[in-house]
Amino acid sequence: MKIADVRAVPLAVPMRESAPVASAWAAGLARQLLVRVTTDEGLVGWGECFAYGATLAVANVVDDALAPVLVGQDPTAIEPLLDRMERLLMIWGRRGLAMMAVSGVELALWDLAGKARGAPVWALLGGNGSVRVPAYASLLRYATPSEVGRAATAMASAGFRGIKLHQTDVESVAVAREAVGDDVALMLDTNCPWSVEAAIRIGRRLEKYDLAWLEEPVWPPEDYAGLARVRAAVRVPIACGENEATAVAFRQIVEAGAADIVQPSITKVGGLIEMRRAAAVAAAANVTLVPHSFYFGPGLAATLHVVAATPGVPWIEFPPGRLDPPLLQQPIVCLDGHVAPPAGPGLGADPDPGVLARHAYQREGARPLDLT
Repeated sequence: MKIADVRAVPLAVPMRESAPVASAWAAGLARQLLVRVTTDEGLVGWGECFAYGATLAVANVVDDALAPVLVGQDPTAIEPLLDRMERLLMIWGRRGLAMMAVSGVELALWDLAGKARGAPVWALLGGNGSVRVPAYASLLRYATPSEVGRAATAMASAGFRGIKLHQTDVESVAVAREAVGDDVALMLDTNCPWSVEAAIRIGRRLEKYDLAWLEEPVWPPEDYAGLARVRAAVRVPIACGENEATAVAFRQIVEAGAADIVQPSITKVGGLIEMRRAAAVAAAANVTLVPHSFYFGPGLAATLHVVAATPGVPWIEFPPGRLDPPLLQQPIVCLDGHVAPPAGPGLGADPDPGVLARHAYQREGARPLDLT
């Protein structure tokens, strides 16, 4: 079996929030990027790249840089192909657009591997498909604390026992805690806004709200020495890593003492193999793994397969809404506050052909998309 074709498939599927308030972030989530890898025997594997805000740039990397070196190769040789892709793109950097493209292709290869063997990916990893992981609702960013309170209340009423905010003010955290009570875990992702000194000052004000973690409080995000200073000064667990790639970066995080929780994102870190390597680094240092997984398609599915084969993961991140129409033939759902890995062969995350027909588009100059 050989790889016959590798294609990036850009999509524009709108997101419908389940929270009772609107967020300006929702529009930016209405762009997705899938990767389709086809073999000469007719098998099709689907992956997903992180590409919010840069969909066509990542598609260029997949189609123009990676596809030519993959066609004709054995798709089951995933680790050698990952090494080849990473070395090829090294001059473009070891994180960001290049690794997002690598991640999507690598996930499609895992999907193919499972389909070729008639087994779900969690089984290939030695995992347990009956695992049901507690899900936390990862809210968007809202304009006012009152809107945050309404959104948090809605998610708690929907059965989520954990809720993550994306605010940068203490008042929103206070309102959310008051809205959901003490029995719901609250997390706060600030998306790297503060200096070390500001993060310490604000982090101390947040201590009384019993946050499960404070995520990415420092700019620049790779200032791990500075993040370690925050961790030492604030009585709130510190989380980071969603924007990093490769296990090498997570070893640097751990060695700096920068985090209680690491959050590799399977569509940014380099794919499933790099996610597993990062998990091993975390386990060896007794650091908790909670993957970033704000996705609706193969990226979320692949994360669940890894979690099913990784002991000790306490939470899975889950978007607070859905794509409309749903992207997958069998959408991943949260039931009673928990999520389980797909059971079908491969990743179990094939896109709905009708959605592809209506919402796929192509970049200028690309070969025509044939999604039949």
